Amino acid sequence: MCINIKNVFCLLSVIIISPLLYAQNAEEIAIANEYYEQADYDKAYDVYSRLIRSPQNIQFVHNNYYNLLLNTGRLDEAEKYIQRQIKREPDNIYYKIDYGLINVQRNDKNAEQKYFSELIKSLAGDSFKVRLAAQYFSRVQLHDYSVELYKSARKKSGKYTEYALQLASIYRLMNKRDDMIIEYLNFADENPANLNAVKNILQSILNSEEDLESFETLMIDRVQKQPDNPNNTDLLIWVNLQQRNFYGAFIQARAIDRRYKLGGMRLMEIGSIALDNQDYNNAIRIFEYVIDQYKGSQNYQIARRLVIKAREEKVKNTYPVNYTEIEKLISDYQNLIDEVGINQYTSEAVRSMALLYAFYLDDKEKSSYLLKRIIETPRMNKSIVDRSKLDLGDIFLLNGEPWESTLLYSQVEKSSKETPIAFEAKLKNAKLSYFKGEFQLAQEHLDVLKNATTREIANDAMALSLLIKDNTIIEESDEAMKRYANIELLLFQNKKKEALDSLTVLYQENPNHSLADEILFLKSKINIEIGRFSEAITLLEKITVSFADDILSDDALFLMAKVYEENLKDKNMAMDLYEKFLRIHPGSIYTSEARKRFRTLRGDFINQP
Repeated sequence: MCINIKNVFCLLSVIIISPLLYAQNAEEIAIANEYYEQADYDKAYDVYSRLIRSPQNIQFVHNNYYNLLLNTGRLDEAEKYIQRQIKREPDNIYYKIDYGLINVQRNDKNAEQKYFSELIKSLAGDSFKVRLAAQYFSRVQLHDYSVELYKSARKKSGKYTEYALQLASIYRLMNKRDDMIIEYLNFADENPANLNAVKNILQSILNSEEDLESFETLMIDRVQKQPDNPNNTDLLIWVNLQQRNFYGAFIQARAIDRRYKLGGMRLMEIGSIALDNQDYNNAIRIFEYVIDQYKGSQNYQIARRLVIKAREEKVKNTYPVNYTEIEKLISDYQNLIDEVGINQYTSEAVRSMALLYAFYLDDKEKSSYLLKRIIETPRMNKSIVDRSKLDLGDIFLLNGEPWESTLLYSQVEKSSKETPIAFEAKLKNAKLSYFKGEFQLAQEHLDVLKNATTREIANDAMALSLLIKDNTIIEESDEAMKRYANIELLLFQNKKKEALDSLTVLYQENPNHSLADEILFLKSKINIEIGRFSEAITLLEKITVSFADDILSDDALFLMAKVYEENLKDKNMAMDLYEKFLRIHPGSIYTSEARKRFRTLRGDFINQP
């Protein structure tokens, strides 16, 4: 191969001289840019006009200079300038788009569209150039042409998922929510691994009930048009769960379960979510379906336990509590244990049975016996053993033996450091200190728990901490706070009548204390539990009127609506109160639940059983 020495010297000259030339012009470029930024366009134009005579300066001044020409109406000059640059660099996409900006500036829509359409057509087959050009279109606020380019390239590729994420991003900039969501769905179809990412994105952009309803409608239509696309059904289940429409989620999951023979796994997940969200009827329905369809499977054993658990939670949250039903639950748990034995799957059933004996039938001896059986069973999961130890600590507290309780709580806290169950043990120790009136010690525990990894524990710790701080500001208030804490201990020990009488006396003696609304609210909750609903309503109304600006005002109004709905069966009054709640407390933590309950009472969810 023959090397031309003259050419080598020329190339070296360019490499050496170019930086020198830029260094010589750097000051002048900086001056021109400063004039431009200060909108002193005439002076900037004079300097730029000199600089562009040297091609090596173009890359440093092009954007500002070209924008100056367009924005000051020097369109003929801009056209000649950009034509020179295109001739010099015919493959430069940015220059070609810049040329089309002249028609934009002239407001010549026909010429603009014709030029850009031809340019887009020429680029559509080259994915690298497509991305570069589309990004530049968006940078100069020509989003419609970005969309047109990506769609043209997509059509050429023959794949409807091509450029989905890029199109979604542009539609987001254009505030075209429906188009954006469709492209995110296309992105999910591109690769199954993208589905969770899309769910996270949807979680952040579907902020209201109306957004979720609109998305549900879209997914129903998509499922009908693409019945074999599993992503569509998965997302329809997802949106039903977001709306807490667990029956709707169950119907869709059941269809998937049948088609793909999944053994009830997804159904178990939905049933557990329904149970956690206190939708006991649908949780029971789902677990019963799994029991009926998957006899002999692992899910059958778990569903057997969870369906009893769901019935248990329903009984415990239906006031007044029916103790005959409690005995039936214990019998159901016992039958399950007799059938399967005590193992990893039934240990939770034994725990539940033990707690029913202790807290509802006042048989603490039987409860302790069952919990010790779990603790002493060989190779039992450490988590269930730790939970049983915490439960046993609670039984000691029921028996008035707090020192035995704190020993067990502290044992679990030390053996499982920095885990959710350790935080739960610390919270129990904090509550124990609170019950005993040792508020400073309780506060030390609670300050640590505010940063607990489990949100529920952190929230409980924060609530108790605020209760203590708000009501022990001055020394004189400590005595009332100690009496209130002792009443909460009575409630923990299931001594409801004694607690109710003590609260009545405490309120009579301290009607203007900062605890007054807390006392009334606790009284209302006890009255609900013992079936005195009219008395509870009177107390809750007093809170909403006399303590309208206090922290429990929204709790009281929401609870009042629930009592009318669930206990007094007064649908119209419940709807009125939920509607009032949504109007007065739009930022409450109960807003979403209140809206769902109102709409259910109104009959919006026609697919509910």
